[in-house]
Amino acid sequence: MNKSELIETLAEKVKLPVRETASVTKTIIDAMSEALVKGDSIEIRGFGSFTVKKYDSYTGRNPKSGEKIDVAPKKLPFFKVGKDLRERVDAEARKTDGK
Repeated sequence: MNKSELIETLAEKVKLPVRETASVTKTIIDAMSEALVKGDSIEIRGFGSFTVKKYDSYTGRNPKSGEKIDVAPKKLPFFKVGKDLRERVDAEARKTDGK
């Protein structure tokens, strides 16, 4: 599912015009992005949590030349799936796998 599909699905479920639903969706995504940029974490019960992980610098290798390169420290967003979602996905996978 991409963003436009999400907007269409929400618009149908809540009976709102697509334009309004798009605005609400953008507001939510912007608020979540800003929280992560500030270093805050986001927890959505039953779905999962978003955090920012710090990665230290390290010496890597250029895969093409084999040359050693220094990789700068960085921060990246990280998603951890919630128990309810994990169980729902697993149950669905077992149904479709026939187990």
